[in-house]
Amino acid sequence: MIRIVIENILLFLLPTLAYLGWVLIARPHTLERTTDGRIRPTRVLNDAPLIWLAASGTVLLMVVLVAFGKTSDGGRPDQTYSPPIFKDGKIEPGRIE
Repeated sequence: MIRIVIENILLFLLPTLAYLGWVLIARPHTLERTTDGRIRPTRVLNDAPLIWLAASGTVLLMVVLVAFGKTSDGGRPDQTYSPPIFKDGKIEPGRIE
């Protein structure tokens, strides 16, 4: 369950991470640095178009969730799921009967 939550959070944050990567690569001269040479991310985040990044992250997350929801072969409600089993040294995959 935690894996699903983490994947969804990463999908939501993907546009923001891509933007930050683009700023670090394309505009390094605009970055504010500390005396020891580290980048201060607060300046980059303050100048970021956060509304657009959040909206694009939401759209990306919804598209992926709908795509996976439509393409999964979950079976009908009257079918029975048999989980994978270990038999004769091999793993037989799960199936819907």
